[in-house]
Amino acid sequence: MRAVVCERLSEEFSGTAIRDVALPAPGPGEVLVQVRAAGINFPDLLMCRGGYQLKPPLPFVPGMDVAGTVAAIGPEVTAFRFGDAVAGAARYGSFAGFVKVPAGQLRPKPPGLSDTEAAAYQVAYLTAYVALVRRAAMQPGETLLVHGASGGTGMAAVGLGKALGARVIATTGSPAKAAALEAAGADHVLETGEGFREAVKELTDGRGADVIFDPVGGDVFDESVRCIAFDGRLLVIGFTSARIAEVATNMPLIKGFSVVGVRAGEYGRRFPDRGKENLDAIWALAREGKTRMPIHAELPLEDFRAGFAMLERREAVGRIVLKIS
Repeated sequence: MRAVVCERLSEEFSGTAIRDVALPAPGPGEVLVQVRAAGINFPDLLMCRGGYQLKPPLPFVPGMDVAGTVAAIGPEVTAFRFGDAVAGAARYGSFAGFVKVPAGQLRPKPPGLSDTEAAAYQVAYLTAYVALVRRAAMQPGETLLVHGASGGTGMAAVGLGKALGARVIATTGSPAKAAALEAAGADHVLETGEGFREAVKELTDGRGADVIFDPVGGDVFDESVRCIAFDGRLLVIGFTSARIAEVATNMPLIKGFSVVGVRAGEYGRRFPDRGKENLDAIWALAREGKTRMPIHAELPLEDFRAGFAMLERREAVGRIVLKIS
């Protein structure tokens, strides 16, 4: 089968290329999925550079989100049959014609979603769900501030926040993305290039945001500390700014807020029962039409570098998906 293979870690992805590789065989509890579409996530880029917490042994096939059909079933799998349309995520391996996925990480593809839409869903919405529901315990009527809102996880946080009854303020570095964020459900859109601290305070009558979803870090994190409400929760999702911020401990003490780390996949591995509940919850929202992910671009597998570049330049409004079969 054809696959994107990372043979050598490199900043510019020179060690990653299209190759012919052997077809994987599903083991106990695994399902072999014929891949129709695979979403590109920022961790895919980081893995190919060696900059992610998960470091697969070389060579490896990147790719997490997947949608396709069941091609084979390993021992102990009872939930799926050959030919079932499924969607979900592997830890890596989805940028290929076939990928083996733990059965617990797959769900039947909602009939209302295309393969492309389904392949753009799980990683982003699982991150948003674990962040907002499990870690922040966000309540209806609270104010949610979402940074990097036009990206995949940001769009998921906006959509899920609205579904949970929050008032959503979204930030973006591009005024051209404002309309898409409003269409996704944001009540207010702010441009980070102009700063956001005072605008957030004004929109919240001086209180600040109850929950802040931050996949950016750096200067954005620093300014978020200045506009978070008492008893607020500042969610650390990632560091796309490339600077890991620091906070003086007197700030959360005086302002009474929490800095909360979010690792959605690890959360499910540590708490398997809750992990299953999380996946069931996000896919139920998709089936009911309460959440959806905008698609920025569909690309053939051979154009994976173009997709990586779009993500790196922060051009995407929503998700970038590779169409494979």
